[in-house]
Amino acid sequence: MGKINCSEDMLFEKTIASTTVFTGKVFDVEIKEVTTPEGRKSTREIVKHNGGACILPVDGEGNCYLIKQFRSPFEKVMLEAPAGKLEKGEDAAACAAREITEETGFVAGRIENVGQVTATPGYCSEIITLFIGTELDHGDANPDLNEYVATVKMPLEEALRMADNGEIEDSKTLILIYKASRRLGI
Repeated sequence: MGKINCSEDMLFEKTIASTTVFTGKVFDVEIKEVTTPEGRKSTREIVKHNGGACILPVDGEGNCYLIKQFRSPFEKVMLEAPAGKLEKGEDAAACAAREITEETGFVAGRIENVGQVTATPGYCSEIITLFIGTELDHGDANPDLNEYVATVKMPLEEALRMADNGEIEDSKTLILIYKASRRLGI
């Protein structure tokens, strides 16, 4: 099948109605009735999420700090960069600064915004803002209640190898490892 050329405005759907069917602590679920660009009616199931921030701490010697955390949907421990959800109206950089300290004990003297990612745009509104934290000072970790994490220190080159080999699976962490490696010339 070949590429279909059309203008972007011909791709938009029109929302007819929207109903929130679940309201939770982390997200809400909404059912939307839409009209497609061709005029057909359809429904969309949308997870409404405030968004998040993710930060990769990198020290002056080229080491990065990831966390190990049990992830219930997959019933396993995963290796990730520190991250957390945004509270309504919260600045993403403030969230990243909070999460790096809560989960690793580090305070980053410099926090660089390196972009945003849409985690699963087919059904979820979550946007994750990505940061690299440098000029690290060590303090005390203070994870949230019922949050159990272990900090793992490794050379960024090793994290890049693990990302390439599929040993790191978390998408936001993969993107940050690749971005940090490019920025630091690895």
